[in-house]
Amino acid sequence: MFEEVAEGVYTTHRPQRFWGLETGTRMNVVRMKAGGLFVHCPVELDDATRRAVAELGEVRAIVASSLFHHLYVGQWMDAFPDALACGCPGLDRKRPDLGFDRIIGDDVPDEWRGELEQVFFSSRFEREVVFFHPRTRTLLTADAMLNLSEHPSLVTRACAFAMGNTAPGKGYLEYVAVRHYPIARRQVDRILEWDIDRVVLAHGGLVYRDGREVLREAYAWL
Repeated sequence: MFEEVAEGVYTTHRPQRFWGLETGTRMNVVRMKAGGLFVHCPVELDDATRRAVAELGEVRAIVASSLFHHLYVGQWMDAFPDALACGCPGLDRKRPDLGFDRIIGDDVPDEWRGELEQVFFSSRFEREVVFFHPRTRTLLTADAMLNLSEHPSLVTRACAFAMGNTAPGKGYLEYVAVRHYPIARRQVDRILEWDIDRVVLAHGGLVYRDGREVLREAYAWL
């Protein structure tokens, strides 16, 4: 069910369609030092997932970090009412029915201060809060980096080829997704200050090493 990509950092991948295209999606779970769980980009909470999460610990935070990763957040909020439910800026207007406890940006909440760092990547059309786990040098992303070039679906790979998506974060779509280049450059540079080794992508394979260079190359055009 979960792959431990680094000590205390777990991920699980599920099928998911976006605008009719199979892209897959990924949820990440970080076990914090105090034992609570930080759940990033929740996937559907079926019985198997709930049992697997229970084996890891108690859910303390549920985070929808991108405007497009909100479909299953309500299930998690219902199942774990004592957990802090957070959304990225704009998601409170897109999904007012969810009633988030907090909208997060650049400021790190006390609930995971010292465990995770974050940057609000606001100049992309989908908006996203990107997270970094310093202890394991792991970057957690939702849509800031996309790599469908090795997807099992031939149709998806063909679409990736048409978009020039040949590696994480590469492709013509990025030129359209970024709305304000100078702001995006500053935000990417803040992310590059982190000592990144691994990168966990929601849509695409994991980057197991040299993640900072992969990110630097992806946004070298800015």
